[in-house]
Amino acid sequence: MGFPKGRRRLVTAVVALLATAAVAVIVHRVLAPAEVSTVARATYPAAAQPAVGVVGRLPVAPLIVDARLRVYAAHRQVYADRPVDGRHRTSPYWSYRRWPAELTGVVASGRTVVSRWSDGRLVALDASTGRVRWRADGPVPVRGGPVVRRTGAATVWDPRGLYLADLTDGRTVLVVTGDTQARGVELAGGRELWRLDLPGGCRSDVGTTSSGQLIGVDSCAGPATVEFRDAATGVVRERWRPPNGPDGLVATPLGCRTGRSDCPGLRTAGPGDAGGRGWLLGAGEPTAAPALDSSGTILAGEQAITVLDGVAVGRSARSRAELWRVDGLGPARVLAVQPGRVHLLTDANDLVTLDPVTGRQLSRFSLNVGRDGTGWAPGAVAAADGYLAVERLREPVDPAGDDQRYYLTAEAVILAAT
Repeated sequence: MGFPKGRRRLVTAVVALLATAAVAVIVHRVLAPAEVSTVARATYPAAAQPAVGVVGRLPVAPLIVDARLRVYAAHRQVYADRPVDGRHRTSPYWSYRRWPAELTGVVASGRTVVSRWSDGRLVALDASTGRVRWRADGPVPVRGGPVVRRTGAATVWDPRGLYLADLTDGRTVLVVTGDTQARGVELAGGRELWRLDLPGGCRSDVGTTSSGQLIGVDSCAGPATVEFRDAATGVVRERWRPPNGPDGLVATPLGCRTGRSDCPGLRTAGPGDAGGRGWLLGAGEPTAAPALDSSGTILAGEQAITVLDGVAVGRSARSRAELWRVDGLGPARVLAVQPGRVHLLTDANDLVTLDPVTGRQLSRFSLNVGRDGTGWAPGAVAAADGYLAVERLREPVDPAGDDQRYYLTAEAVILAAT
């Protein structure tokens, strides 16, 4: 005997409904937004004291955090390893992953690491444990930024629209900008301080000043104008144009403590680097600093440093007075600066580190590891806590080439202690 025809239809419908529900549950579990936090199981490491020289080589770009950890960016993950002076990348000390959002930027201050995601979400992690400190919503990042290659350097060394600003009262503000919105978030606890709707397309942000202001370039209502917005309140404190400045103004921050954050100087120029002029930044209008006019000059503190014909010269950025000079370098370029250090790279890929105040040589050694050699061109670079990390590119450099052609080796980043 079989089921009556009506009952068979009912059973078939129930089975189909259960199957649909089961598939829905599976799809939800696989595709639903999720986060996975794997916290540290080991003791927070002490600050390392490595010998001067090449530390090692890495496949991805490290963000040095608290002089103790290296933090990296993956497509949907931010993670850390240790020790900071390890010769190779090691198993993650902690890891934080989100799905389906993509990681778009990472910044750090002290023991707080902030990650920004493609859906606008901000997640702050405790560097010592990897635990989530706070979460907040921010503006969705602008699409079409710098190309992120396999090292992730653009994400951890130059995260566009993600800046830090240190205030005079000791607080640090995270300033987050998108295409048409900006927000200020207190770093300590994630409390939103302000949010603003901004015009898109005709306005861009370029960094923060060491006096706690967001630098923007606004061309919405006329010639391009530089605006300085208070990072604590979001209020524009100053709108300024360089005297006789070009209409198509390009502003480049100088001497930044990290990435494009806490920058004491600015260089303005027109299209094609025409009419470049250097400025020192403070609470009011920028102060002219002719020593920074040249595009090849770097600001370290209040010293303007340049290399010409094998001679490095340090000048007062304010008065242009020569403070020191170091000759005998051969062809070289200023590669990066950090507090108390200016890094030069010679044509032979020797790294020369000088004291920016006195010009005294702190170290000099070849940027070579293993049998890789020195036949490479420098790519992106970052300097912090006495360390310097450089991407090594295959010569001749092919910006349009794939990663295998673009980078020297699979472990393309060389890390040095200076």
